[in-house]
Amino acid sequence: MNKVVENADQAVQGIQSGMTLMLGGFGLCGIPENCIAALVRKGVTGLTCISNNAGVDDFGIGLMLQRKQVRKMISSYVGENAEFERQLLSGELEVELIPQGTLAERCRAAGAGIPAFYTPAGYGTEVAEGKEFREFNGKMYLLEHAFDADYAIVKAWKGDTLGNLVFKGTARNFNPMMAMAGKYTIAEVEELVQPGDLDPNCIHVPGIFVNTIFQGTDYEKRIEQRTIRN
Repeated sequence: MNKVVENADQAVQGIQSGMTLMLGGFGLCGIPENCIAALVRKGVTGLTCISNNAGVDDFGIGLMLQRKQVRKMISSYVGENAEFERQLLSGELEVELIPQGTLAERCRAAGAGIPAFYTPAGYGTEVAEGKEFREFNGKMYLLEHAFDADYAIVKAWKGDTLGNLVFKGTARNFNPMMAMAGKYTIAEVEELVQPGDLDPNCIHVPGIFVNTIFQGTDYEKRIEQRTIRN
């Protein structure tokens, strides 16, 4: 199966309005910049976006929020986006905030074929409202369900034409778990190589989880919070 496409616009052509998307990244680190830009150009709306955060006002998922393309955000942190805050407070945007570990595990469970799991995180808080809970060894646990996403969109450092992926440093973050969790996974990479060029011992996501791959361009790799000495 040929998984390689020419660019982001071709990669996201199957994404339609109303779908649920996973988008890798942590803050602005390791986000699929090219695919987000392509989704903005495509103009799809009514999206449910599962991501650690919503980017900033003029970059990342923040660009999609500006254009009212996102109906619901499922995230663990959203503190750096003023437009997100405005839409949340005005009732324009539906938001599900969940503990960061629960977000990660709901991704991992989806990739592992586990439909649900129990976790103590969030018990006794608003997170637990309407959810089933049980006691194990004297401690209370919430039942959380694996995510059900139409697409996972991730960004890797290197990948080969078979879809095997290697991430670099902290850009690894949520990307591997999401790559394995989507029904259809799109990977954009900084460097696309031939099979055999990657060390098998260093592959973070096997190609069997990736449906489409392309080499991205013009990565800005913006730093969200820059701290420097005087």
